[in-house]
This record gives sequence, structure tokens and C-alpha cells, in this order.
Amino acid sequence: MTDILREDRDHGIAILSLNRPAALNALSPALFVALRAEVDRIAQEVESVGCVILRGEGRSFSAGNDLKAIQAGQKPPSPHFQAETLEAIERLPQPVIAAVQGHCYTGSLELALACDLMITGESAKLADTHGKWGMAPTWGMSQRLPRRIGVVKAKELMFSGRTISGQEAVTLGIANLCVPDDNLLSAAIEMAESFTRNSWHTLRADKALINVGQNHFLNDGLIEERENGPGVAPDMNDRLKAGFKR
Repeated sequence: MTDILREDRDHGIAILSLNRPAALNALSPALFVALRAEVDRIAQEVESVGCVILRGEGRSFSAGNDLKAIQAGQKPPSPHFQAETLEAIERLPQPVIAAVQGHCYTGSLELALACDLMITGESAKLADTHGKWGMAPTWGMSQRLPRRIGVVKAKELMFSGRTISGQEAVTLGIANLCVPDDNLLSAAIEMAESFTRNSWHTLRADKALINVGQNHFLNDGLIEERENGPGVAPDMNDRLKAGFKR
């Protein structure tokens, strides 16, 4: 059984599913190797994949890092392979939506935060539990969470290790919306389709410019947008002739 399932849907949507449901999709080194392979493949498929959904099979997105695998001596291919895989997700040209139900703790929250957007199910439980185990984040929690929800809120969640619901994740700004679990995948697909109906060229440009801008002060970001943006799409004139349709 493969640790990552890929399903290609209509309208250029690729769904990647963490596939260790019996282990609550715990993030083992082997799972990360399989995930990285799919991410690297999708990065090259800009003409056929316009948006990616990352989800978990079973009742949880992921319970977090696989402590049993760590105790058994399993190791990733390189010391920072997991963190680098999250960075590869963040660098994907296509928008990535995390669809989160059930457990989403620590390493899996870091994984979800590497995605551009998040939809939570009503069963979702999100937490940073590094402090409960005497660990410090190395996959990006200290950088991505404050950038998403602000420093003060991020510190409170990280210092306390408290669990928040899918709805509170929306209130805090971690997630975009919360839906019943039965509607989670369909809501993610609906959101993805709303993106892929637009120009994929613009989707990629928007993502790249926003991500680069996060590493600049405002003035430098404005210059980056003006001088280094990719320009108009090859099909812009055709789209203008066709007119705007809601």
C-alpha cells in the first residue's frame, strides 16, 4: 500500500492523500519520501495541473510526526528532508489547498501551513504540541504560523500547546472556512475549480509574487511586482474577446 495516493480530477485538479489511516496518517520518513516524489512531479506539470489539494485518508488529516518511526530508528534521506519537502510544497507553482479533518498536530500542522490555503472539517483539531514533548520546531512552525495569524496569536498557541477547533482556526485566520466533514473534499474541489476557471498563468504569477513579497519590505515588493512579474498570459486577448463570465 502506497503512503501517498494521487488522483487527477477534471479542470486540472490533483488530489494528494496521505494514506496511512490506521496510523492516523502519522508522518513517517517513508511517507515524506513518497510525498516529495509527487510534489516534485507536480512542479513539472504546470500545463496539466492547475491546483493541488492535500488531504488525509480516514478520520484524520494527520496525527503528526511518527514518533514510533523515530523510536524505531527510521531516518529520512537527509537531515532536513521533511522541512525541505514543506518548502517544496510552498514553492509549487500551483496553489495548494489543505483539507483538514480530525487530528492536525504539530508536524502535520506545519505541513498544512506550507499549503497556501486551508479548509477545515468540523471535526478538525489543530495544535502545536512541541512543548508537550520538550521539542523545538524545525519544519517551519515558528515562521509560518506568525506570518499567517500574527505574532501575538501564534505565541499563545505555541506556548500553550492548546488544541483549537476547525471553526476557531477560521476565526484566527489559519483556515479559510470550516464545513461539515462530509462536505470537506467537495468544498476543497469547489474552491479549486473556482481557481482553475481563471488563467493558470495568473494563478502562478499571483502565488509567486505574494510569496516573494513576504520576504521583502513593501517598497521592494512593489518593485518586484512591477519589474519581475511574468507579464500577461498568452491567451489574454482571447479571454478579453470572450468577455467576463461569472
